[in-house]
Amino acid sequence: MSLELWWGSGSPYSWRALLALEYKRLPYVSHQVQFAKQEHKSPQMLSMNPRGRVPVLKDGDYVCYESLAILHYLDRKYPDPPLFGRTPEEAGTITRVISEYEWYAEEHIQKLIYVILFQGIEERMEEIERAMSHVLSEAATIERRLAASDWLVGEHFSAADIVVFPGIQILLRALERREAHELRSRLLPIEARFPAIAAWIKRIEGLPGYERTYPPHWREQ
Repeated sequence: MSLELWWGSGSPYSWRALLALEYKRLPYVSHQVQFAKQEHKSPQMLSMNPRGRVPVLKDGDYVCYESLAILHYLDRKYPDPPLFGRTPEEAGTITRVISEYEWYAEEHIQKLIYVILFQGIEERMEEIERAMSHVLSEAATIERRLAASDWLVGEHFSAADIVVFPGIQILLRALERREAHELRSRLLPIEARFPAIAAWIKRIEGLPGYERTYPPHWREQ
């Protein structure tokens, strides 16, 4: 039986699963879930993931949800090309870089995105400044890594790149909105402020299958 993936457009966690499937060149049946229609809360979805969230991966009778769990499952079940390296040292470093992103950057990136898109910046400038300070610090750390290597860990695309990339892309898109004009110059233009990150983004966009992972609703806006 073929792999099946339930995912939502614009979900960074869904984007991780799509990038992994395309990088491994695994055939899969794609099920795009419409958030506006609450399809992620449908009985079918809740039977697979009682939390009602995407992505959800189904491989035969096995169901896996949570993006990192999906990356680990795919790497154990379909090990070539690897997502978590070929040596224990590479696996340890990739996992550490993912953990650093999750602990020190992700919450603040999400805060910026949510305030820009849904809450309004002017009423929350103190929160925004705190979040932006953290994001700029972590962006500098990522920039240093990518100035020394094409990928976040070693010489090959890995789960570290898959985890970090969607969050950065969604933040950059949010910063292009009119409401974010006062914040924009802190990170943009990305080519001038963080040239190594900009080059890394281009490398990922050039990977085979990348276009199939791109959030479809972004093309319509």
